Amino acid sequence: MVSPQPPSPYLLSVSTNRRFPLGEGQSWAIGRGDGCAIMLDSRSVSRLHALIQRKDTGELALVDLGSRNGSFRNGKRVSFPVALNDKDRLLFGDQELMFVHPSRVTSVMTMTGGDMRNEPTTALHTHSLTSIMVVDIRDFTPLARSLSEAQLSQTIGTWFLRAGQITQREGSWAQKYIGDAVMAVWVHERATDIGADLFRVLRAINDISTATTEISAGLPLPAPLRIGAGVNTGHAIVGGADYTALGDTVNAAFRLETATKKLGMGIAVGERTYSELAPDKRSAFVQRDVELKGFEGPNTAWAISFEGLQDLLKRFPTV
Repeated sequence: MVSPQPPSPYLLSVSTNRRFPLGEGQSWAIGRGDGCAIMLDSRSVSRLHALIQRKDTGELALVDLGSRNGSFRNGKRVSFPVALNDKDRLLFGDQELMFVHPSRVTSVMTMTGGDMRNEPTTALHTHSLTSIMVVDIRDFTPLARSLSEAQLSQTIGTWFLRAGQITQREGSWAQKYIGDAVMAVWVHERATDIGADLFRVLRAINDISTATTEISAGLPLPAPLRIGAGVNTGHAIVGGADYTALGDTVNAAFRLETATKKLGMGIAVGERTYSELAPDKRSAFVQRDVELKGFEGPNTAWAISFEGLQDLLKRFPTV
């Protein structure tokens, strides 16, 4: 007997009771412009106002795209991607909608049709071997002070959206948006997979760097966007209702990203990450001693520039 499919989430117009289904697909544009999946006929709504994106966990997130009048969830303006919960009230201009999720989908395979190797779980696992990638926008605080709220929303929303799409495509277990940084987690179920997974991590960093350049060129920003990246491999606590990763492996990844500023290099990886790469790929990295706050040192990092990473990927176009 075939099990019935769980009800799909949808948006409900409070004034007209019209439903906008969110069942099939990965993203839905909201606006008054042609081609928007959720078209709202109001001059207070921007042509391309916001976006709802399906994360690899199956949950849906709202991203404002620099709309003139902003996007609001439960009365609070959305400047960063936020997860949607059943009965959330959304406001786009003067158009109010309710997010309705009849039943939370627990199977990522059902939602995305993807493979199950990196399927998130709500159970906490204490000894999962992971690689943690952290990518941060450099000098974001002075940049944010120089932008209007609408410009800031468009900049960070677009960057988070592109970064999330890239890490998801490269097989990350989950993504977290933290301030002006994105953290992505790869879970290594087999030791033989680690090298190939790490190459996907490096490819994700390269693609995020390319996307950052494209976003920067397409927006009226006072200065180009710049990023730094840290990668660390080791055991971590993963799982939970918010699909998180915790532990020293995670903390060190954030510290490695911070260290790139003093190193003058775009990317820094930990010793375990470096050792798990194939020998012919390690030669592009240079060894550096770094101080990682909270860790007894000195510590060893292996660094590479974004240009060096591009050259490495050109020499090895496949995993």
